[in-house]
Amino acid sequence: MNKADKKNIQLRIVMIGIFFSLLYSVILARAVQLHVLKGTWLSEKAAGQYKKSIVATGKRGTIFDSKYREMAVSIDVKSIGAFPGAIDNAEKTARSLGKILNCRSKNLKKKLLSKRSFVWIKRYATPKEVSMIKALNLEGIDFISEYSRVYPNRSLGAQVLGFSGIDGQGLEGIEYYYNHYMNGSTARQTVIRDALGRGVDADQKVLAEYNGNNLVLTFDKAIQYITECALDEAVKTYSGKSGMAIVMEPSSGAVLALAHFPHFNPNNFRKFEQDLWRNRAITDPFEPGSTMKIFLASAAIESGSCNTNTIFYCEGGRYRIGRNFIHDTHEYGWLSLQQIIKYSSNIGTVKIAERIGKANLYHTLRNFGFGKKTGIDCPGETAGTLSPQSRWSKIDTGAISFGQGISVSAIQLITAVSSIANNGILMKPYVVQAITDRNGRLIENFHPQKVRTVISPETAGIIKRIMQTVIAEGGTGVNAALEGYTVCGKTGTAQKISNNGGYARGKYVASFVGFAPAENPAVAILVAVDEPQEQHYGGIVAAPAFRKIAYDTLNYLNIPPGRGKPMENADRLIAFRGRGAKR
Repeated sequence: MNKADKKNIQLRIVMIGIFFSLLYSVILARAVQLHVLKGTWLSEKAAGQYKKSIVATGKRGTIFDSKYREMAVSIDVKSIGAFPGAIDNAEKTARSLGKILNCRSKNLKKKLLSKRSFVWIKRYATPKEVSMIKALNLEGIDFISEYSRVYPNRSLGAQVLGFSGIDGQGLEGIEYYYNHYMNGSTARQTVIRDALGRGVDADQKVLAEYNGNNLVLTFDKAIQYITECALDEAVKTYSGKSGMAIVMEPSSGAVLALAHFPHFNPNNFRKFEQDLWRNRAITDPFEPGSTMKIFLASAAIESGSCNTNTIFYCEGGRYRIGRNFIHDTHEYGWLSLQQIIKYSSNIGTVKIAERIGKANLYHTLRNFGFGKKTGIDCPGETAGTLSPQSRWSKIDTGAISFGQGISVSAIQLITAVSSIANNGILMKPYVVQAITDRNGRLIENFHPQKVRTVISPETAGIIKRIMQTVIAEGGTGVNAALEGYTVCGKTGTAQKISNNGGYARGKYVASFVGFAPAENPAVAILVAVDEPQEQHYGGIVAAPAFRKIAYDTLNYLNIPPGRGKPMENADRLIAFRGRGAKR
């Protein structure tokens, strides 16, 4: 080997050494860049390839009736999600999912080709669907634990309870009104998947600490069932359009039952018309008709202008006010105030209103709560309508005295009647009596609230006796008489207003409102049937439903019969189903 060859070999060695030195330098520099300068960024990006952070919500609180029977609960369910980036064959996966979930594979494929890191395939899947899809062992498909709202009693009390949506937010009824109490808090849950996109582990947060609070209602599930059955029968018997019924405890304002017909099932609320969702006893005003006469009588007695024996001439059934005529269903002559209420004479009522004056009538109606909201803990409450007395003409005053030209809600009417049962004290109505935490510990308790005294106890006692005569022989409410119990009540038959502002021919709201036993009222009850056919008088359509609800409820509450004595002579209460005056 000559000198020139040795130099070439040395040069090659140097060149190779320099090359590898540069190569190692580049590798070292890159390693420093990745591990030191970009280490945090790369760690986060790597985690993003196998971790998915999902916002999870704690279990929504349970709704109980007054005896802690479940009315609304949340149950554990599985929802199906996908990681599109981990799915190699979106079309095949979509076809497999579509067959089991009974949905179009084209729509599923679009989701699986999404650029998003995570997409929902189906929320609240059935156990069978989850089991079948798990068996397929599909890449990029995972199963997330969630909670689904269930109403175990189906349509029972549905309009009051309302419902919550798929995201757990209350949408109607007390589910909506108390949403901020019942809704669980949110927590971020980390789902970990393997190289095939399958969920292999998760950040097992204990979501119990995020659970919402429970509600305890004033409702009694048994009384609610009694009320709904009686209302259903009344509406169906007379082919009514709809109906409402409320049972209230007069001494507290607690609502024991609130029923509607037709029903809807909150478990499948989307299958029913939205019109059926709302609590019409709270939201919808209607003209009360002759039930207003007991408040006129209260104004007359309280003002000192009249007593029960003050007599008025009822014009033989036809009375002219200006260009208008007021009519009675019967041709009455002279009637006492007590008889005017008993026989439900419109003309007699107008004569009483003329005697006491519109200022007294307006003040009394406002005191009873008409024209303003009761403040009940339900959404969408209407105030009804009671125009200022300054706008009342003579005919307006007369019409309002027998329940036309004024509108009320069902909850306003039963609350006002309950104040008479409660010796003149108006109570605030309510449907939730307590809020408890997930362990049943009391958070907040709602006690009965006195609003004001609307009439004196003496006046309330007189009105009670007058209302008892309505149930007596010859009164309009004989069909509400209870065997063994004394009853106070009043019928109502109100013609409905048409779209053009006048009264619709042949369309009525038939109602009955009252309480029992008369001496120490345990329950106040309102029944109203919208647009009954063939018969439209409250004493015929609504009074029998009142009787059934009252009798079954008093028995359920273990209130023995025989409390109080029946009235004597002509106004003696009768304990059979009689036929009285129709109004």
